[in-house]
Amino acid sequence: MQLTPFDMFAFAAFICFVVVVSLYASRKEDTSEDYFLAGRGLSWWLVGFSLIASNISSEHFVGQAGKGFGSAGLAVASYEWIAAITLVFVAIFFLPKFLRSGIYTIPEFLEYRYNAAARAIMAFFMMVAYVVVAMATVLYSGAIALKAIFGINVIFGIWLIGILAGAYTIYGGLKAVVWSDLIQGAALLLGGVLVTVLALRAVGGIGPFLSNNADKLHVILPLDHPDYPWTILLAGIWVPNLFYWGLNQFITQRTLGSKSVAEGQRGILFAAMLKLLIPFIIIFPGIMAWQLYGSQITDVNEAYPVLMRNILPAGLRGIMFAALFGAVMSSLDSMLNSASTILTIDLYKRHLNPDADPRKLVAFGRTSTGVFVIIACLWSPLLAGMESVFDYVQTFWGFISPGIVAVFIFGIFVKRTPPVAAIVGMILSIPVYAVLTYAPWPGLDYTNNMGITCLILMAVLAVITVMRPLEEPVVLPRRVDIDLKSSPGVKMWGLTIIAATVVLYVIFR
Repeated sequence: MQLTPFDMFAFAAFICFVVVVSLYASRKEDTSEDYFLAGRGLSWWLVGFSLIASNISSEHFVGQAGKGFGSAGLAVASYEWIAAITLVFVAIFFLPKFLRSGIYTIPEFLEYRYNAAARAIMAFFMMVAYVVVAMATVLYSGAIALKAIFGINVIFGIWLIGILAGAYTIYGGLKAVVWSDLIQGAALLLGGVLVTVLALRAVGGIGPFLSNNADKLHVILPLDHPDYPWTILLAGIWVPNLFYWGLNQFITQRTLGSKSVAEGQRGILFAAMLKLLIPFIIIFPGIMAWQLYGSQITDVNEAYPVLMRNILPAGLRGIMFAALFGAVMSSLDSMLNSASTILTIDLYKRHLNPDADPRKLVAFGRTSTGVFVIIACLWSPLLAGMESVFDYVQTFWGFISPGIVAVFIFGIFVKRTPPVAAIVGMILSIPVYAVLTYAPWPGLDYTNNMGITCLILMAVLAVITVMRPLEEPVVLPRRVDIDLKSSPGVKMWGLTIIAATVVLYVIFR
């Protein structure tokens, strides 16, 4: 089915609307706190929508829907539903400590808790991973979606996404990012619901869908499943979720910009509730694409774009394609802003120019954002030919995320863990995970490898802490110019979200 001129107009109009609103909302961003953390004035609804919109990208609509289309089926939903529980943990335990410390970046917390070397190591790891893994994957998979929808050349699509997202991120900083996320996230969620409803009609309704795809509608898979055996729920899947939602600058930057602890917690719990719905508007359509077009689609990464192209009416196709394109841009702009923040605050200001004034920091941040766009656009074509963008992302984050998770858990909950433990833990994460993943014996899936790596590193950190404990526990700095009171209903809502997640697992076990 060909796109109509109305589709093309709707696509262009939506993208222009997002860019204009983002630039207007972020005018007069002159100080470093304004540019990098939106002046620490974000309300809960902006935080929540921005978390989801930044999270949902081509990695989901191309990667996760593709996994649903393929052999994994609904099992990949564990990344979404476990995320809901993880967000509750982040809201209650991580966020209050981060906001009380007044940090700009997650690596900055490691200097307060350990030392400057620990901060620099994490900052360097995150910088490399953002450019060669996260940004490159978003650009490449987004370009693949544009090719499936519009027939656009992949290289041209990569530079188109990079230039558009980079333009308003360079200008407006975090506030531009969260406002673009709000618009694109709302359109994406509504559009995703519409695609699911229309696809259900196409397969004959909910009854025929459930009966015809019974084998694909399980989140608990056998022990011998190559990607998602049930054992990942014991440890493995918690590591990428804790890292991604609690310790990943790309995600946590909008929570660090909250106007208070309570507003940040409400925003995180709002995002957790939305995460429970994501599999129904991304993975379910991937399974429906298999039912409708299984014999026609040869590349699983094209399942969702082909489904949209065939079931949406004229006009709505253009808007939904724009929302999908916006999802790619919203993830990329968040990564660009976060990578720029880490480079500017953790490396440039901390080590190269400690006396830089706010305007110079903003100028450096804008310049570094532009450089990141160029590097990521040049690197992205090298990913051509990979079987699954989702697996690529998860596999390579596994080199650094177990060490970071272990170091933060000990840093927050074990008060006498010494700085050397943090350094050893983050550096040792790479070879331990590499051995588990690439050793010449039959290995486990990458998710379980993350869990095993994290447990090994925590044992190492425990031994170091026992042998060389700090003489006195570290007292973290305390920020006093924002409201540090937790939301009164955070625990009740948290328990409700956890209970809802358990119910979903029981239904689709």
